[in-house]
Amino acid sequence: MTTDEKLARLRAHRNNVHRYRRLLSTRLSDLEREFLSRRLSEEQTAIDALSAATRPFSPNLDGQNSSSASKVA
Repeated sequence: MTTDEKLARLRAHRNNVHRYRRLLSTRLSDLEREFLSRRLSEEQTAIDALSAATRPFSPNLDGQNSSSASKVA
């Protein structure tokens, strides 16, 4: 899976999380609330898994920490 595909999936999961959180703030039956809570948890798990897989793609590729990089600039 390419980086672009991973980022697209992360965006989709993030949008789903926002949608589910928004829906959870409305009036729902217990069954609906349970379903959305479960889906929210599944989406967060998917985000965590994709984020772990994309971690090597950090903006700081040369191994310098941010404080030493800011001294150079």
